[in-house]
Amino acid sequence: MHRRLALIDMGTNTFHLLIVELPEQRHTEPLVLLRTKVGVRLGQGGISKGEITPEAFGRALHTMEAFQEEIELHQVTDVRATATSAVRVACNGAELVQTIFEHTGIRVEVIPGEREAELITKGVRQAVPLGNERNLIVDIGGGSVEFIIADEVTIFWKQSFEIGAQRLLDKFFPDASGVMPATAVAAEQAHLSVVLAPLVAAIQEYQPVGIVGASGSFDSLADMQIGQLRNEADLPPCTELAMSSFQESYRQLLSGNHEQRKAIPGILPMRADMLVVASVLFDFVLGVSGITRIRTSAFALKEGLLAEMMNIG
Repeated sequence: MHRRLALIDMGTNTFHLLIVELPEQRHTEPLVLLRTKVGVRLGQGGISKGEITPEAFGRALHTMEAFQEEIELHQVTDVRATATSAVRVACNGAELVQTIFEHTGIRVEVIPGEREAELITKGVRQAVPLGNERNLIVDIGGGSVEFIIADEVTIFWKQSFEIGAQRLLDKFFPDASGVMPATAVAAEQAHLSVVLAPLVAAIQEYQPVGIVGASGSFDSLADMQIGQLRNEADLPPCTELAMSSFQESYRQLLSGNHEQRKAIPGILPMRADMLVVASVLFDFVLGVSGITRIRTSAFALKEGLLAEMMNIG
């Protein structure tokens, strides 16, 4: 029997499932059998109150039951599931973990932000050649944002901040029309300048020369650059994101309402609003770092977990 792994990342916005078959020989690439994701919106309506709403709870359970069906179909021998910000801060997060286990047999590990940052780094290293240059890795999730300064070998600094896109959306973008006014943009950036003071200090100390945006919002920005919405399986591991492309995408995102953004080629409808606050955050990071080279990584936490299990990265 071949060893087959299922790796699940229960993010605040999206649940990811990666199923691979491990090679018999070391240093051989695993065979990807399935790579899929579901927009669960686990943090919607509750993350800012420290809870998972009954609707989100139901969506999460339904998705994990569907994942379990795929796991059985692919005759998986090993399952690793992780949950991040939305579950770790919710008063009923432990209840969701227990319910998932009772319904599917899947044991979910709720990981802290620092551990999340480590796994993201391991995943990014499988997709992006960092070499011996220090890069600022950014992962903008729905609940938390991870920043890591690293090269191919060393993590020089890392920190997780509970300022994910769903939280920012709740705090700065409550307008039902889907328009984010200039005052809200200024308010978000003012908030970031206080909260992200440790990041600014780390950038000054370690002087990263490039930015790598991991998964999520950065996949969307890469899709907007080519004007095409791609499946996760179709994304190249690494994409060069032109500064001019981001600036044009940022302008489009800020100038439209919800329906207009949904019509932009390359945008996943679920991310139409979150991508606005995420881009405001990324624009802030570009401003304080002065970095102009941007690459995106289609690999993040689940690929980092795979790399760790294979003793690479």
